[in-house]
Amino acid sequence: MIRPGIVKVAIPGAAVALLATGSAVAFSADQAPATDAPTASSPLQLQRETQASRDALRPSLDLSPTPAPKPKAPPIAKHLRKQAPIPKPTAAKTRAAAVVKPLKIIGSKYTTTDVNVWSTAGGTGTLLTVLDKGSKVSVTGEIDGIWAQIVRDGVSRWVKAQYLSATKPAATSTAGTPSQAACASGSSVESGLTADAIRVHRAICHLFPSVTSYGGLRSGDSGSEHSSGHALDIMVSGQTGQEIADWLRANRKAMGVSELIWQQHIWTVQRSSEGWRAMEDRGSTTANHYDHVHVTVYGNSGTA
Repeated sequence: MIRPGIVKVAIPGAAVALLATGSAVAFSADQAPATDAPTASSPLQLQRETQASRDALRPSLDLSPTPAPKPKAPPIAKHLRKQAPIPKPTAAKTRAAAVVKPLKIIGSKYTTTDVNVWSTAGGTGTLLTVLDKGSKVSVTGEIDGIWAQIVRDGVSRWVKAQYLSATKPAATSTAGTPSQAACASGSSVESGLTADAIRVHRAICHLFPSVTSYGGLRSGDSGSEHSSGHALDIMVSGQTGQEIADWLRANRKAMGVSELIWQQHIWTVQRSSEGWRAMEDRGSTTANHYDHVHVTVYGNSGTA
């Protein structure tokens, strides 16, 4: 029985099978297939079978919708990447910075002379003002070497401790003209002195009779006011020396005074607004003027 679409042909000694390509393959008699081989009944069937085999080899298509990509953040500029974030102050730090511990005032004292007021101890800060003799100041008791802390307008300030006293000093009188009579102790020191230096000697001699020693002309002291009679040394120490220095400063015009040196400090008319200014250490009590008040005069400008 012959099935539809299949043709079987027997040829002695060989068998020819028609393939999809239309070519023929010959088999010898002993190589003939043992079973029936299907062959294409027509070119249309061959085309369908070929198309089916190709579709089987194609990968399946995924027609499901593709999700849209997430938007990317814009790139950050290079200089901004390296910039550290600016810290924000906390409320606690802000409150701590605003709290300032008030200065503790333990009492008050008086200045014994005109005193320089400094922003810091040591005289290396800013000279703020000069307090007149007898000024009352609030003190904290804080001492830094020779410096004492005072309080002015709620702010810490510093002055020389030696110029503070628990009692108010007596006011220095500038009224009237001091005596210009010759001193009872003699006037030999006046030899070679200028008129202003003599005025100073006689005024101090009558106002402070406890002082009996003076230094006048020193002709061999080249470069010093003593060599020209423009200076007088009043040999005194302690509180009396401070009172003399204060009096001469207050009566500078009547006495013709231009400069004072006392206890390693100097005062000059040209820089009077700065008060007493510290001097370098010269190595001894006398060189630092702790045992005498040095007075320099103009010559003959006094009015007394």
